[in-house]
Amino acid sequence: MTLALLADIGGTNTRVALADGAIVRRDSAVSFRNADHPGLEPILRQYLAGQGLSAVDGVCVAAAGPVQDGVAEMTNLAWTIDAAQLTRATRAGRTAILNDLQAQGQALGHIRADHLRPVVPGPVRAGSSMLVVGLGTGVNAAPVHDTPWGRVVPPSECGHVNMAVRCDEDLRLVRFIEALLTSRGEVAHCAVEEVLAGRGLANLYGFAAAEAGGRAELSSAQVLAALAAGDAVAVHAAQLYVRILAQTLADLALIHLPYSGIFLIGGMARALTSHFDRFGLTARFREMRRIDLLTQAFSITVVEDDYAALTGCAAYLENGGRG
Repeated sequence: MTLALLADIGGTNTRVALADGAIVRRDSAVSFRNADHPGLEPILRQYLAGQGLSAVDGVCVAAAGPVQDGVAEMTNLAWTIDAAQLTRATRAGRTAILNDLQAQGQALGHIRADHLRPVVPGPVRAGSSMLVVGLGTGVNAAPVHDTPWGRVVPPSECGHVNMAVRCDEDLRLVRFIEALLTSRGEVAHCAVEEVLAGRGLANLYGFAAAEAGGRAELSSAQVLAALAAGDAVAVHAAQLYVRILAQTLADLALIHLPYSGIFLIGGMARALTSHFDRFGLTARFREMRRIDLLTQAFSITVVEDDYAALTGCAAYLENGGRG
């Protein structure tokens, strides 16, 4: 059994742990604040020193950003990560760098049943494709294919596709987001991330307040607190979130045909799970289209496992993954 070092690198924190083969040592997990470090390499060195280790057999990291040619560019962090850094820090004979959604996809099938919460029931066809959708600081999705040659989770940056416009309210929302981004000096593009990520819920609250004839700015955490208190503007924002999420998941389902299920991960998915029924996620997802698949196929499940990305990294290494 090989000893592996794993890291789940987000925009704010990096969680590092050890694994024996595909089994993560959960009691070995340590979280580091990214702002306290100039890059990943010193974090890995500090972690190994704290564990009394100088080397491991393999290392795999999951990065919240695009990975190309074995190099990760963090989306919300000025870090670049490559294999040379991992080798210098860990003296590992095998290294791998995955996008965070790829790691989550590698974890499917290795997550305990009590960490999976079904939110839209549906048939599950064993051995078919799955889809993992991340809803957190950013938004992304990736298909998961099990092949005779092993599991394949292609990289993706689909959180930056256009938000679909289905009604007059959607068009007003797009214009509101574009104006908001322009006022901040950002690119005026209303991607799905601008309405479904953490900042997206805050943007939706601002829009809902404007629709009510007012003006208000709250963080996503404040919007969730207001929603729990029954605030009408927060309720409108959450209704918008669930409707747009359902439509986005329906589009992705028809693109990827995940007959083995759709799996939602990330803080926003978990924060809004209890509101999915209230605001009609199932009915909006299962809408009638020219092709009848959405009314009868696909299931949606929320993953409630904080260690899923680390588990995916461990499984990928143990199954011979490299790069």
